[in-house]
Amino acid sequence: MNNLNMSQIKERANEYIVKEKDAHFREEVEKLLSQNTEDADKELTDRFYQNLEFGTGGLRGVIGGGYNRMNTLVVKSATQGLASYIVKTFPEKAASGSLKAVIAFDSRHYSAEFAEAAALIFGANGIKTYLFSALRPTPQLSYAIRFLGCDTGIVVTASHNPPEYNGYKAYWNDGSQVIPPHDAGIIDEVNAVKDIKEISRKEALDKGLLVIIDKEVDEPYQELVKACLFRPELIKAKANEVKIVFTPLHGTGAFHVEKILGEFGLNVITVPEQREGDGNFPTVAFPNPEEAAALEMALALGAKEKADVVMATDPDADRFGIAVPNKSGSFTLVTGNQMGVLLADYIFLSLKELGRLPPNAAMINSIVTTGMQKKVAQYYGGDCVECLTGFKWIADVMRKWELAAAAGDKDAKTFVFGTEESYGYNIDTQVRDKDAVSAAALTAEMTLYWRSLGKSLLDRLDELYAICGYWQELGISKYFQGPQGSSIMNGIMEEYRKNPPKTLGGIEVAKVRDIKNGADGFPPSDVLQFFLTDGTVVCARPSGTEPKIKFYASCCAEVNQGGLEAAKAEVTRKLDFIKKDIRAVIGD
Repeated sequence: MNNLNMSQIKERANEYIVKEKDAHFREEVEKLLSQNTEDADKELTDRFYQNLEFGTGGLRGVIGGGYNRMNTLVVKSATQGLASYIVKTFPEKAASGSLKAVIAFDSRHYSAEFAEAAALIFGANGIKTYLFSALRPTPQLSYAIRFLGCDTGIVVTASHNPPEYNGYKAYWNDGSQVIPPHDAGIIDEVNAVKDIKEISRKEALDKGLLVIIDKEVDEPYQELVKACLFRPELIKAKANEVKIVFTPLHGTGAFHVEKILGEFGLNVITVPEQREGDGNFPTVAFPNPEEAAALEMALALGAKEKADVVMATDPDADRFGIAVPNKSGSFTLVTGNQMGVLLADYIFLSLKELGRLPPNAAMINSIVTTGMQKKVAQYYGGDCVECLTGFKWIADVMRKWELAAAAGDKDAKTFVFGTEESYGYNIDTQVRDKDAVSAAALTAEMTLYWRSLGKSLLDRLDELYAICGYWQELGISKYFQGPQGSSIMNGIMEEYRKNPPKTLGGIEVAKVRDIKNGADGFPPSDVLQFFLTDGTVVCARPSGTEPKIKFYASCCAEVNQGGLEAAKAEVTRKLDFIKKDIRAVIGD
């Protein structure tokens, strides 16, 4: 569709105007059509040269009128496709009228409107839908699917993207995002939609096809989070010894984090300017705890309050980041890989100390996450199993382990923790996605635990480096917007496949793993991995949710006679050379 001429673009624009019932989005396109300028034609082309793709995770795009934008028509069409797939997949439940769905939404512009539009499409298709009364985090949506016995779920969010974006993530009946074969089946149904079934809000409510929920799921979810803690008595006894500064970055996190930590008596000081939900995200360029700039206000307040830990959640509260005081008196930002290491260590240690470490205990992380986590798991007699990037794949491994155990496999692994480098953590099987709320609660407890032993989180991290070696990671992303973006990224990946580098950063490449058609037990995914002779792993993959290509590198050096600083210097030098080689390829 990329080669449409201007006449075809305008024909699609006029078709959209007829179908779109939301006046705001319709008028945007009408205004562009009336202008007849080069700039207006360029904007129309971007809005109509393709349909916003319903990918394996759902939808994500810029809010606005047009087939290549996030708007009510696109959301309705996607939901009709999802509803059709659910009805076909569970025909007996469809016939008995017992299909159920649940929908949550965050603070972004039009999130509430998109959520209700989706709920009414489900209702028109005979699917009873639970809709949260106000913004709620993604992990609670995952929990609600299982808690309410739903067949599917949706969360309306664009996670950590800039304010002009919104999105839509589809979930299966186990509370995880959809994977094969359901993802392809849903995409086929979405692409085949011709007619959209609709129902009014009043009719949906009157027929019991729309049910508004809040505390009946809030309270059990909060109890679940509290039940995941190992030493609640330690928190209550020493709560006044720790001061926490927290920011939800204008998103959904404050509601649960403040309540749960507050009930334990912890002193939580929320950044006032960032506490309330606001789709403009006025105080940050990117509402992402991975970005140091997003934590500037929290760090300033942390310094003022002499906080023991600064915490941040992203808008839909599935990602979690922290900063902790260092010996110089400033704050050190803890990376997603380091946070995963600290939580893995604390979980395995606590299970062992409390006599609850199960046989075959194992954690799960993604193939682009630090190899240090496997070292930590093995230190406690456990294991760490890799999966593809994305928490849906962590959930898939969890599911397989559970099925194996249920079938009587005595060697089946028992899940204790899941994590990926992009600030995602999961500590309970009742949630099948990243959960920043649980991570915040466990981090508060972990901070108190090490403090009770006279250590900081940074002290413990240095101890783990002495045990497992010093590990450092590198991440590079390059955006390729517009009609040619995907072809540029595909070209980069194909060039790597045709002519894989013999060295990266001056280090010989010992092995290349191409997962495009599946490899080593992984499902097919557009990922290349380069294993270097010194143990460094470099990965390349186009993002599944944004128009960008991402590179990752994980490098290690033993902490020997030269000490930790020498190991850090060695790893930094290697990563600098690897970074130079990658940037030469992507033109950055």
